[in-house]
Amino acid sequence: MPRTVRIATRGSRLALWQARWVAAELARLGRGSELVIVETQGDRERLPFAQMGGQGFFTKAVQDAVLAEQADLAVHSFKDLPSAGVNGLTLAAVPVREDARELLLVRPEEYAPEEGLLPLKKGARVGTSAVRRRAQLEALRPDLQVAELRGNVPTRLEKLRRGEYGAILLAQAGVHRLELDLRGLHSRVLEPRLVVPAPAQGALALEARASDTELLELLSRLNDPLAQRSVAAERGLMARLAGGCQLALGASAQVVGEGGLELLAWYGGRLYQARAASPEAVAEAVFGQIQAEFPQGVGG
Repeated sequence: MPRTVRIATRGSRLALWQARWVAAELARLGRGSELVIVETQGDRERLPFAQMGGQGFFTKAVQDAVLAEQADLAVHSFKDLPSAGVNGLTLAAVPVREDARELLLVRPEEYAPEEGLLPLKKGARVGTSAVRRRAQLEALRPDLQVAELRGNVPTRLEKLRRGEYGAILLAQAGVHRLELDLRGLHSRVLEPRLVVPAPAQGALALEARASDTELLELLSRLNDPLAQRSVAAERGLMARLAGGCQLALGASAQVVGEGGLELLAWYGGRLYQARAASPEAVAEAVFGQIQAEFPQGVGG
């Protein structure tokens, strides 16, 4: 009888949704599973991310559980993974990707459609935890008060409803997956040319031990080649910039033509764009543009 797959995951509502989705996909393939809940540094500490040491705030403890054979499979929000891999683990699959765009949620009294693509009143207080979002918002609208926002997706939404913020910026993927009630709020999905998402936003990463060949073969059946290629381009650029999830980098890749890729990136206050035949080539092309703009060096 095939062994039950132990799935390591954080305990947040979104992380559990993601892990249960993977469990359902494994069941479709005839394999049973069980969840192993792991507390991470990002779950324990309430500091702003910029003040927390190291990388992998939401992923390292989950990876450690798999390495220690307390679990067999780690399910991550791919955008949370640092660019450097972990010895002993391998990326087993990137399933079908959810919408990667950003979602702006606005309280009625702060909504100002006359302001255009960011329909916020002058001086509105906008909550976010990501340095990337902060940097792009401040570049687009210097009048806004961009404030630190921590907590899982439902908690962030509740803080908005309580009036702690006039608006918040979230990943559309998490709101859609959780089917959250947005009644009473104005919502606008922001196109990547306005606010470029995080590398791998909307994608899941399934990691397993590199030695677990039987499980790797099974998980390969959950891989989506289109998602894998677009994420490889985005994270390839992130790796070239030597960054983690707190690098102020936006990257959004689309498959174009006969399997080629177009990569749009935001870094250092401006947009970059290139097309190439492979994830590696398009990441290198955009990195070259950034290098030319910052001859004194890039990275973070």
